[in-house]
Amino acid sequence: IVINKPIVLKNIYYDFDKWFIRADAAIELNKLVKLLKDNPDIDIEMGSHTDVRGTDDYNQVLSENRAKSAVEYLIEQGIEKNRLTFNGYGEQVLVNKCKNNVLCSEEEHQENRRTEFKVTKIRK
Repeated sequence: IVINKPIVLKNIYYDFDKWFIRADAAIELNKLVKLLKDNPDIDIEMGSHTDVRGTDDYNQVLSENRAKSAVEYLIEQGIEKNRLTFNGYGEQVLVNKCKNNVLCSEEEHQENRRTEFKVTKIRK
């Protein structure tokens, strides 16, 4: 476990313009729940991202809602709220060439609609 290194949660996808946790995403989040329960001394930040479609301001709010949804899911599964923080990064941190005014496929846009987590603290 490395502090402040983003770890992409595989298969946590969001529908375009949505922030709810889909059933397929819950499967992956449950793996994170297990990791957190097995390691009660770590705190994490959930960070969510968007593709570039939409305004910068809108995407910022959308990414914050996505990160909040992930945190709320973890809390519902028994993870203590004080171990969790969230941040929305909007379209600031893209993983591919799909910036504004670049033609991309839906699959390429999907790569940017992601949630990551990073360990922010290890209490010993």
